[in-house]
Amino acid sequence: MSKAQTKKRAADDQAGPDPKQQKLFPIFSKAGELSGDSSQSGSSFRWITPALGPKRSCLHGVNGAPRSLPKVAAFDLDGCLIQSSFPKKGAPPKFEWWRKDVPKKLKEVHAQGYSVVIITNQALRTSTLISEWKKKIPLIANALSEVPFRIFAAIEKDGYRKPIPGMWYELERIFAEDDVQIDVASSFFVGDAAGRPNDHSSTDRKLALNIGIPFYTPEEYFLKLPTAKYTLPGFHVSSLPTEEKRIVPSKPSLLPSSSTPELVLFVGYPALGKSSFFRTHFAPAGYTHVNQDTLKTRDKCVKATAEALQNGQNVVVDNTNRDVQTRKYYVDLAKKQGVPIRCVYFTGSLELAWHNNLYRAFNLPASLTVSQPTRELLPCNAFTSFRANFQEPTIDEGFYEVRRVNWQFEGHEDARKRWSMWLQIDGK
Repeated sequence: MSKAQTKKRAADDQAGPDPKQQKLFPIFSKAGELSGDSSQSGSSFRWITPALGPKRSCLHGVNGAPRSLPKVAAFDLDGCLIQSSFPKKGAPPKFEWWRKDVPKKLKEVHAQGYSVVIITNQALRTSTLISEWKKKIPLIANALSEVPFRIFAAIEKDGYRKPIPGMWYELERIFAEDDVQIDVASSFFVGDAAGRPNDHSSTDRKLALNIGIPFYTPEEYFLKLPTAKYTLPGFHVSSLPTEEKRIVPSKPSLLPSSSTPELVLFVGYPALGKSSFFRTHFAPAGYTHVNQDTLKTRDKCVKATAEALQNGQNVVVDNTNRDVQTRKYYVDLAKKQGVPIRCVYFTGSLELAWHNNLYRAFNLPASLTVSQPTRELLPCNAFTSFRANFQEPTIDEGFYEVRRVNWQFEGHEDARKRWSMWLQIDGK
C-alpha cells in the first residue's frame, strides 16, 4: 500500500458518522431499505472495498472510527454475539442477540480500552447470499452505535478461513500501519466453535491456539459459567514421531561415487517435501530434474528422462509414482539403457501431506512468500486417489535399493511456528 493510500485509509477510518444522518433501530426500518451501504441503512457502518485477499474472499467492514489499540477483544459472530441464522433470498435482514446482555458487555469492553473486532466464517455459496448477509451487519452496528468495531468475514475455503489465521494477519497488518503492535497476552477471543460435545466444530478454539491468545466460550465470557470439557479432533503435527532418522538406511552415501549415470525415482504423496529434498541433495550434484507438474504428462517425463540418460546425465524423476505399473515405465527404461535405478520413498500419511499442502498454500511466513514461488492448494482428490492406488515400492520391482525418507520440517523458527498450527479449511 502506498503512503497516499495509507493516509487515505487512516482518514477514512477517522471519519465518524454524519451527524445529520438519522439513526434508526432495525425494527423501525422499512423492509428493503437496508443494505451494506451506510447511506441507505442509517448506520455509521460501512463495508470497505475491495474485499481483502487475492480472490477478494475476506470481507472487511468498520463501524464508526475504530482505533488501533494494543488490547483486542475479538469475537465470533453467529452463536456468540448473535443467534445463528441464514439469510433468505428476498426476506428483510434481521438478527437477534445471543443473550440480551451482549450489547452492554461490548460497550464495557470498549470503554476499558479494547479494540473490538469480529472474526467470522460464513458459508455463503452464492453472491446473492453474500449480499443478503452483508445487509445484516449495519443492523448490528445500529444497535452498537457507541461501539466502534471492525469485522472480518471469510467467505471461501482458503487462508482466511478459521482456524487458519488469515483474518488475524490482516488485523495485525492494519494495526502496524498505525504503528500499533497487538498485545496478545492482554487480548482475548470469544467463540462458540470450541470442541465441546454439542459444538459444530472447534475452529474458534484452534484459531486462539494458533494466535496464542486467551480463549473463552460465550458461556464463559458472557454468563460466567465454568469451563466445559472439549476435544480437538483432526490432525496436528504434535502427533508426529520425533525420533525417526531422516534417511533410512543412512549409509552408504545418498550420492554414489560411481561416474555411471543413474536414475532415481521418487515415490510419495504430494507435499511431502520431494522437490525440496531434490534441491538440497541432488541439484548440487548436477542431477537433472524431471517433474510432471512442469512437463504435464507422463509420456513427456519418460521422454525427458530417456534423453537425459542418453546424454550421460544423472536423473531424478520427482513425481508421486504411486503404483508398480507407473514405476515400471522407468524401470523398463533403465534396463533398456543399461543404467542402475533406485527408489527414494518419502513416507508420511495423507493427513500430514494435506497439512503441508495447506501450510505452503495459505500459511507461509511473509519472508518465504517473497523468495518462493506461489503454491496453489492441490485438490483433495490428489491425495485420496494416491492413497487408493498406492503400492509401497520394493526391491523386487527392479531397484537396486529403496531408501526411505521420513518427514522432518526444515525451516527457520517463524516458519516452524506457522507449520505447527492447526490448519484446516473444512470439517471440525
